[in-house]
Amino acid sequence: MIQRLLLLLRTHKIKALIILLLIIGGGYFGYTRLVKKDAPTRYVLAAVEKGVIISSVIGSGQVSTSNQVELKPKASGDLVALNVKNGQQVAAGALVAQIDAREAQKSVRDAEANIVSAKLSLEKLMQPADTLSIIQAENSLAQAKESKQDAEADLVKAHDDAFNNISNAFLDLPEVMQGLNDVLYNDTVGISGQDNILAYADLVKNYDERTTRYRDEVAANYKTAYDAYQKNFEDYKASSRNADPESIEALLNETYATTKAIAESIKSTNNYIDFVLDILIKYKLKTPAVTAAHKAILESYTSTTNSLLLQLLNIITTIKASKDTIVNNERSIVEKTESLDSLKAGADELDIASAKLSVTQKENALADAKEKLADYYVRAPFDGIIVDVGVKLQDGGSKIIILSDATKVTKTDEGTVNDLTVGTRVAVTGTSNSDGSVSAQTIQIRPQMPPSP
Repeated sequence: MIQRLLLLLRTHKIKALIILLLIIGGGYFGYTRLVKKDAPTRYVLAAVEKGVIISSVIGSGQVSTSNQVELKPKASGDLVALNVKNGQQVAAGALVAQIDAREAQKSVRDAEANIVSAKLSLEKLMQPADTLSIIQAENSLAQAKESKQDAEADLVKAHDDAFNNISNAFLDLPEVMQGLNDVLYNDTVGISGQDNILAYADLVKNYDERTTRYRDEVAANYKTAYDAYQKNFEDYKASSRNADPESIEALLNETYATTKAIAESIKSTNNYIDFVLDILIKYKLKTPAVTAAHKAILESYTSTTNSLLLQLLNIITTIKASKDTIVNNERSIVEKTESLDSLKAGADELDIASAKLSVTQKENALADAKEKLADYYVRAPFDGIIVDVGVKLQDGGSKIIILSDATKVTKTDEGTVNDLTVGTRVAVTGTSNSDGSVSAQTIQIRPQMPPSP
């Protein structure tokens, strides 16, 4: 038993010193009770000297620690490092174990990169505009203004071309309208005095009941074209090349619509004659000699009106494109003007505040990432001794390592110490302590309660 106690004292020197302190106090207390007698008081006289009063206390008991913790990681994962073993002394902050932290480390790296990016953006925003940037912005604004001027010039030319196309149309349209009228309302097909449109119908109306309906559609289309032409021609004669752009555009659109109506009348007349011819051929009836001439005239007018429609539509499209370009250039000029003014004035306060907030957010994200990364490392919270390693490499992170603090408080289970008070500075010496005494301080005295009777 004595040998085991000596071995314990050698291994745990600090504990042994404190135990001896308590044992000495208990022994002293017992000794004074045993040797106390009613002998007469004797006095030993000596010169007073200044020094340290040393009391010796001898006692025995069981040693235990009052601060013991279970160490395990806050994060889950495989254990990739285990740096301690049973009985090993560790200092506060020492790395005890580590969980696989590759994903958490990546998160930290990403957060650090995000901070660098946010700070660069803020730094760039805070810098004044350089000369080159201002020159480029001024050139861009000048180009937008030049583009608008070019578009305005194109629009002027388009209006001039529009009047030319209108004039060209009215060089051809009178002839077309007159020829179409002759095809429909001369009396060259049937009996004298009968309009051709009626004569064609009379040739085949007994063979196909649709004839009358086709005839009436041709007459209606011609009237629509004729009325549009008459009004359009009057508007054209009242206009001039020097009219305002809006009037020229209105006349252009009207001429296009009129030409389209004439082309539709020509098409329906041509289809009407083809319908009659098909019935005449089907029933082997005589075909009027003038019909071939009518077909040739209508085909010629179809070509003329198609050409006019294409020219008029092209100039309508050109005018619209020029006007759209002017509008877009005006918007671009406003935008580039504001951009240049903003460039010269420097960064907006709200933009700067937003950029600073972004940096702060990235810093907070990094702090969070580092905090999560720390959860993958198990460190000793205080100086102590590893008393139980309940985990091994590649285990999950739920098992524990037990750390005890053997440097703060010890206790004895036997005897009482009455000559000590809390805060007393003491020198503790163990019977197996070859290093001499250790300076310590009493922090708690709790005598053992006597057993119940």
